[in-house]
Amino acid sequence: MKRIVISELISNGQKHMGSDILIKGWVRAFRSNRFIQINDGSCLQNIQAVIDFENFDETTLKRITTAASVAVTGELVESQGAGQAFELQVKEIELIGDALPDDVQKTVLQPKRHSLDFLREQAHLRSRTNTFGAVFRIRHAASFAVHSYFNDHGFNYITTPIITGSDAEGAGEMFRVSTLDLNNIPRNEKGEVDFSEDFFGKQVNLTVSGQLEAELAALGLGKVYTFGPTFRAENSNTSRHLAEFWMIEPEVAFNDLDDNMDLTEDFLKFICAYILKNCEEDLEFLDNRLAQEQSQKPQNERNKLGLIESLKFVVENPFKRLTYSEAIEVLLNSKHYKKKKFQFPVEWGVDLQSEHERYLVEKEFNCPVILRDYPAKIKAFYMRFNDDGKTVAAMDVLFPGVGEIVGGSQREERYDVLAKKCEEFDISKEELWWYLETRKLGTVPHAGFGMGFERLVMFLTGMSNIRDVIPFPRTPDNAEF
Repeated sequence: MKRIVISELISNGQKHMGSDILIKGWVRAFRSNRFIQINDGSCLQNIQAVIDFENFDETTLKRITTAASVAVTGELVESQGAGQAFELQVKEIELIGDALPDDVQKTVLQPKRHSLDFLREQAHLRSRTNTFGAVFRIRHAASFAVHSYFNDHGFNYITTPIITGSDAEGAGEMFRVSTLDLNNIPRNEKGEVDFSEDFFGKQVNLTVSGQLEAELAALGLGKVYTFGPTFRAENSNTSRHLAEFWMIEPEVAFNDLDDNMDLTEDFLKFICAYILKNCEEDLEFLDNRLAQEQSQKPQNERNKLGLIESLKFVVENPFKRLTYSEAIEVLLNSKHYKKKKFQFPVEWGVDLQSEHERYLVEKEFNCPVILRDYPAKIKAFYMRFNDDGKTVAAMDVLFPGVGEIVGGSQREERYDVLAKKCEEFDISKEELWWYLETRKLGTVPHAGFGMGFERLVMFLTGMSNIRDVIPFPRTPDNAEF
């Protein structure tokens, strides 16, 4: 008999009513030696299997414990109890994998509420909990939506190198990749590490971004995007940083900053609308979870919107667009600033903090915000210089609850200007010769943005720690799984 997944039963139960079916999954609870709650990960809901104690061997029944895996065959009938529309009258049950109670008691599979810290310690098991089942199903849906959006809008998906000799951000916080013998490192005449004897004949690192390579592809294919892993060797143990994470980076030839803002707004609205439409059950569960979490915080620290409200807030509101300079004026003139409620300083030339960004979104404009034209000194070398000589054609998208969620820009297409900026940022023109050369061979205006996928999933799920939206987080002193 072919197995049916529980999500199919939940969606199309009437189709199977009165028929014998086979399900497989893990036991969530076994009450009164009669009612077995089974979940297979396909959805949040369990299906109740009702077993007649007298028809089954007692030894087998004793092995049906929380977290054990089972295969159950039976007739799908209308439920006699509350809480479910139908249930499975068990005819056959096979124990696939035991879960001994003493072992279960040491894990997150115990049928009780656990802290997120404890769940992180057992990341190999946490996908079997309600919270992380919901989070990871939404993560999948968001990933599918990303590819669907770009495919439907004529973009070409490209894969960019994970191992690279360039530093796209100029930050220098990169993981080195080497096959050199650490116990016998070759050195040159100056006593420095001789990378010419390494695998690639030069020093290489794990990439921090696929943007520069995506630009090359866009200057031939027109519209491209990358969606892949990136790495930062930043020793930062915060709720918003990972050492390994995924980036979404589209690049479009002939686009300017206005086109880029249009693309970003349309893309973000599409993703949020897709999740609202296709993940209703998981969203409702996480919305309730977030409400409980927020209720335990002081009033002034709570999010203004619930999870579902936040997604609708993005879908239903046009994004407010203003310059960085205009935003600074708004902040300086705000009662919040005058009453000294901001923790960080507000002045032209500083990078805005999350508290400033959230104020603009949640209190001043009450809609998502796109800031543009940032001071050149606080942005990357590849961003196009504006005619005022002090700002660049950069943009950040600000969301409720999180602040910045997307950063992008029109790229500097003028060779002379880009070469000068490389010097100012102490970036080797010899190492980036290929990037510079594109500005001498039919250069065109082009623009793109970057979005950390995990930051997006945090917003879509209401999770407050980035470690809880990626299956196996990589952070300082943590690479367990």
